[in-house]
Amino acid sequence: MIKISSNDSKSIWVCCLLFADGLIKFTKCLIPVTAAGGNMGVQTGCVIVSMILSVSAVKAEGVCPSPCSCARGVVDCSRRGLTTSSMPTSFPTGTTELRLHGNHLTALHSGVLDTLSSLKSISLHGNPWSCDCGILYLRGWLLNQKNDRLKRNVSCSSPPDLQGVLVANLVEEDVLSSCRYWICDLALASQISLVVFIIIQAILLASVIFFLRRFDRMSKEARRTTEESIAGGDNVSSGNEYVKARST
Repeated sequence: MIKISSNDSKSIWVCCLLFADGLIKFTKCLIPVTAAGGNMGVQTGCVIVSMILSVSAVKAEGVCPSPCSCARGVVDCSRRGLTTSSMPTSFPTGTTELRLHGNHLTALHSGVLDTLSSLKSISLHGNPWSCDCGILYLRGWLLNQKNDRLKRNVSCSSPPDLQGVLVANLVEEDVLSSCRYWICDLALASQISLVVFIIIQAILLASVIFFLRRFDRMSKEARRTTEESIAGGDNVSSGNEYVKARST
């Protein structure tokens, strides 16, 4: 209990901030009438700060995700027919218990549990967990938990050779074989595209060279034909002049 026995504005502010911020949930601030009355400005400011901090706290905790139900830190999403694609992508940060059992979950979104620092209990049983590349996040999260009870009843439903194996007990090599790394696929696609582009450029270049040579050959033939025509015309003119000269 914090008791303010004098007209101390600093103490009023400290008590106000701590109480509004929820740092002393079970602590009461006793502000005498003389202290409160003598610091009306401080008291008004305290009310405003309390309202702001309360709104901030509500935003920080987040809203209850649909279609789950929330009460006193318990978020119940059990037996809602949720799949990995339809499950909530985030939960209130103040969640202490999360119920996800009895759904159709095959994996969890990466990072969905990382912000739940107050989480003490989670139920994941009754879901058809697919122990492929997508299960790596859940496996890593379970391995980081000190409470072994969280790891129980979370077992693989597929593939057949891993059916019944606890997710936390999976060997990484068994899972990585099903992973397809998009960077490798992208690199392969880029290389194929580059080869196709080079082939197309080579075809275009060969076509240009072919047409240039053909044009050059046709130009030479046209020039030779023109020269022959001119030469033939000159010969005819010379013959006519010679005939005229003999006739005279």
